[in-house]
Amino acid sequence: MFRNLALNIRLLYKSAPADLLGFSSSLRGTKWITAVPSRFLGRMERAVVRCVPSESKLTITFTLDGSHKQMLRDQSEQLGKALARIANNAVKLKGHDKAKKSKKNKRDQASVSEPVVRLYFKDDVVAEDALNSAAWQDGAVLHVGDTKYKVERNPPTFTDVELPASLLAGFPVCPKLEIEFGDLKDCTFQWFKEIRHNAEKEGEGENSWVEAGHDRVFIPSNVDIGLKLKLKCTPGNNNHRYGVARELITSGSVEAGPGTCTFDSRHLYTNRVTDESTVRAVSYNILADIYAQTELSKTVLYPYCAPYALDIGYRQNLLKKELAGYNADIICLQEVDKSVFTHSLSPALDAFDLDGLYRIKDKQHEGLATYFRRSKFTLLSQHDVTLSEALLSDPLHRDLLEKMSLSPAVRDQVVQRSTTLQVTVLQCVKDPSRKLCVANTHLYWHPKGGYVRLIQMAVALRHIERVLSELHPGATLLLLGDMNSTPSSGLYELLTRGAVSELHPDWSGAEEVCLALSHSLTLSSACGEPAYTNYVGGFHGCLDYVFMDTRALAVEQVIPLPSHEEVTTHQALPSVAHPSDHIALVCDLRWK
Repeated sequence: MFRNLALNIRLLYKSAPADLLGFSSSLRGTKWITAVPSRFLGRMERAVVRCVPSESKLTITFTLDGSHKQMLRDQSEQLGKALARIANNAVKLKGHDKAKKSKKNKRDQASVSEPVVRLYFKDDVVAEDALNSAAWQDGAVLHVGDTKYKVERNPPTFTDVELPASLLAGFPVCPKLEIEFGDLKDCTFQWFKEIRHNAEKEGEGENSWVEAGHDRVFIPSNVDIGLKLKLKCTPGNNNHRYGVARELITSGSVEAGPGTCTFDSRHLYTNRVTDESTVRAVSYNILADIYAQTELSKTVLYPYCAPYALDIGYRQNLLKKELAGYNADIICLQEVDKSVFTHSLSPALDAFDLDGLYRIKDKQHEGLATYFRRSKFTLLSQHDVTLSEALLSDPLHRDLLEKMSLSPAVRDQVVQRSTTLQVTVLQCVKDPSRKLCVANTHLYWHPKGGYVRLIQMAVALRHIERVLSELHPGATLLLLGDMNSTPSSGLYELLTRGAVSELHPDWSGAEEVCLALSHSLTLSSACGEPAYTNYVGGFHGCLDYVFMDTRALAVEQVIPLPSHEEVTTHQALPSVAHPSDHIALVCDLRWK
């Protein structure tokens, strides 16, 4: 019996056509490579149908005689018209193939017969007058001549898959993934690396690769330097349904990393996510690429920084590793390029359980980003505002506007700013009675603009107070950001003491409009008053803060900043070991 079976397999192998499905079997200790036509095993091709009720069209994607087809049809069209179009495409492909092989093009093309094209559902033929929207059901079978296609309606599908261009050993490689009809947590991932340098280029096919990992994020090591990476990802959903896999190969090879970075020692304090009694918060000005790439930055502000270390691809590698390693619950970022938020940070941080919100500055290419841990918080509402617009249009600030009108120069200086306040209200998943109002901002930068920042903060605080009193009473405030103000400033006094006098030196230059300011919040600087959070060649000082509501939160831990030796190893910031000119503030706050 075994001899006859082996003979049959050999004969089948010799006569099998191109659509073979290969597998291995062993007979009496001998390994045979057998090949069986897919039609003998009942295997069907895929026909993927995307049909969304809110859209007028549906798409049908399949492979016809080796040619990839994507048909866009009206949902209200009768099925017969769609099937006729498929039959017509089949004729064209057969005719084109014959024309290649024969000089008698016209006669050969004319001799191609139109295949029978039908759609079946549960073994019954679907009526050709049925509408496309109802006809193309999941599990239906499309017959095109002798070829059968299993219809998959709205399977999990990747609408966008990208790999980063810059790869560094020791730093996470985070693909950008967008999925429809599925969830990224239900997808499967396979990472591969070249067996040697340039193996993929030398055309060894699948033999060029060796499997390297199964997680969504892959971290190459030093042994991978010089090698390209490949990702095979399969979209899935929570019903264990999987769509068509996608494969991508990196455009470049893994390069050597910078070695020890300024944040590596900080990660020793943040190697775990905090429990429900604690909130880990981060505030970080990450240095927008539009500012890092100017000639002023390269020659005047950061001449000590190697040009490649100012490149956005290089800095993003460092930023993603740094932010992921903090295991934070709340991350407030400033100077975030729109493209960086969309294509780099959000895809990466999403893999670490963080959802992001973005607010761009008016007429700018950078803005604010707030991320929150979705397993601990749900989003209740957003109340973002451009401070100058609020000042001009909101009756809440009428007295401030009237006072500023006494000095047109001061008024113009304030209202011309694009400064934005991002306000996000979150609710704790485990304890819905706990709500967190997260305010993120980046105030005016000029050293002599203290009075501008005071007015900006006055507008911001009034806006926040209204959110807390009228919309979300009982919510706890966290105010984070780059305030561009040192601890000796009027702004710091206003925030931590609840008031600032009209006699404060920061009103210098705006004497006509100086006024006493106050608020009803109870705030303190959770990270104290560090010697500096910004360290560049010509300046260092404390500009960044995490202000917390002391009635509801207490400081449990402040993550130590990098040592002065670490900060100045490469003279100043940014550097090959630190991606920004600012230093992230990280602290653990305990609910009272």
